[in-house]
Amino acid sequence: MASKTSKTYVPTIGLEIHAELRTETKMFCDSKNDPFASAPNTNVCPVCMGHPGTLPVINKKAVEHVLRVGVALGAELADFTEFDRKNYFYPDIPKGYQISQYKYPLVRGGALGGVAITRVHLEEDTASSGHDEGDYSLIDFNRAGVPLMELVTEPVIHSAEEAGAFGRELQLLLRTLGVSEANMEKGEMRVEANISVATEEDTVARKFGTKVEVKNLNSFKAAEKAIAYEVARHIEVIESGGAIVQETRGWDDSKSKTFSQRLKEESHDYRYFPDPDLPKLKISEIPEFSLDNLRKTIPELPWDKRARLAALGLKPADVHIYVSIPDVGAFFEETIAALGAGDPKKAKKDAILLASNYISSDILGLIKKKHGEGREAEIGRLPFGAAGFAALIRMIENKTISSRGAKDILAEMFENGGDPAKIATERGLVQKSDEGAVKKIALEVIAENPAVADEYKKGKQASLQFLIGQGMKKSKGSANPEVLKTILASLLS
Repeated sequence: MASKTSKTYVPTIGLEIHAELRTETKMFCDSKNDPFASAPNTNVCPVCMGHPGTLPVINKKAVEHVLRVGVALGAELADFTEFDRKNYFYPDIPKGYQISQYKYPLVRGGALGGVAITRVHLEEDTASSGHDEGDYSLIDFNRAGVPLMELVTEPVIHSAEEAGAFGRELQLLLRTLGVSEANMEKGEMRVEANISVATEEDTVARKFGTKVEVKNLNSFKAAEKAIAYEVARHIEVIESGGAIVQETRGWDDSKSKTFSQRLKEESHDYRYFPDPDLPKLKISEIPEFSLDNLRKTIPELPWDKRARLAALGLKPADVHIYVSIPDVGAFFEETIAALGAGDPKKAKKDAILLASNYISSDILGLIKKKHGEGREAEIGRLPFGAAGFAALIRMIENKTISSRGAKDILAEMFENGGDPAKIATERGLVQKSDEGAVKKIALEVIAENPAVADEYKKGKQASLQFLIGQGMKKSKGSANPEVLKTILASLLS
C-alpha cells in the first residue's frame, strides 16, 4: 500500500516473541517435549490434556533457560515469581485456561541490539490446530504444554527493518545459549507485532496512535512485510479522515496484506489469577539459580564474538557468517587454533585473514555448488579437517604453492580429502622459484604470444598481466608468479 501525504508519520512498534524451549519434558508434566512427533496425540498425559484432578509440576530446566536469557540481556532477575491462569476458551486449550505469568515474570528489563525489553516470562504452549479437513478442524495435543518463553519489547522500534533485525538477533541469542532451536518455519519461534502510527510531533510528545496487533508471523520476512503494510494502511486511513480500530489482524502471505481477525483483548479480559496448584518460587532459595552460577553457564555471546572477530581485521561479511552460522564459525576457530599450533593467540594475522578469505569464498563456494544454497553446515562433514586446511594455508603463506594451485588442491581435498602437501607434489603444483625453470616457461609464453609481448614493449602494462596468466596456466599454477613477473619484464625490456 502507498499513500501521498505532506505530514511526517512515525511508526511505533513493539514485539511479542514466543519461543519453544529445549527441554526433555513439557512445562508441567513428564510427557516428552516433541511437538513434531509423526503420530498426533502421542506425547500426551492427563496433565497436559487438562483432565480434572491432575496437578502440574514446574519444569526446573525451563525456568533456568529463561533466567539464563535474562542474564544475557543484562536484565533484572526476579526473586519472587509465580504462575497465573490466563482464562479463555479455545479448542487448543484443553483446561479452558493457559498457565502463564502475569504480575511477577521471571525477567524484567534488559536490552538486545539497542532495543529495550519489558519482560520475559514463561508459560505453556497450546495444542496445534489443523484446518484443512473440510468443514471441521482437528487438534493435535503433542504441542500442548510445551515450555514457551515469551519476550516483550518496549514500543521503541520504528521500522520494519529494525523489527526484523531484532528478531534475527534474538533467534541467534537463543541458539547460542542452547535454550531453543527457534526455527520459525517449524513454529518454534513466533512473532507478533504491535503497531501504531502518529505524526512526528505527537510521537515526540509521547502521544501514540491506536495500536493494532498482527499475530503469528512465521518468518522474519513476513514480519517485515506485515509491519510495512500496516504502517502504510494506518497512514492511508488517517489521511482519509478515518480512525484506526484496535484489533488483532492476521497476515496473508499470498496476498501480501493483513486481514481483521477480532477486536483486541485487554489483560482484564483474561481474568488472570495465581494458579492455586503451583508453588510460588523464591529464586534466591534455589542455589543453581544464583546470579554467579547462572553467569558461569553463559557462553560467548554474539555481540562479544562479533567484537573479537572484528578486532582480528576480518571483513564484516565474514564476521557475520562466523557468528550467524555456528558450524562455519567453529571451523574458522579450529583453523585459527591449528595455525597457532594449538593456541589461537599465536596464529599470525596474515594467515588468519588468508584462511578467512578461503573459507568464506572458496570452501563455502564449493559447498554451495555441490549441495545448494543454505547448506553451510556441510562444512562440518568435509573429508578434511581444520588441521589439513591450516596446512594448506601455511603452504600458500610460505609460497610453496600459488593461489591458483591452492584452489586446485582445495578442490581435490573437498572431494576426496588427503594431505595438501602430497596432492601438491603428485599434481606438480609445488611452486617453481628456480629462475632457470621459470625462464624457460617465460620464453615459451613470449614466443606463443608475440603480439601481446609487442604491446607490452610499447607501454601497455595490462599485457604483462596477460602473459603472467599464460605462464601460470602453462605451469599449471606451479610457477612463482613474482619470479615469473620479474623474468618476463626483464626479457621484454
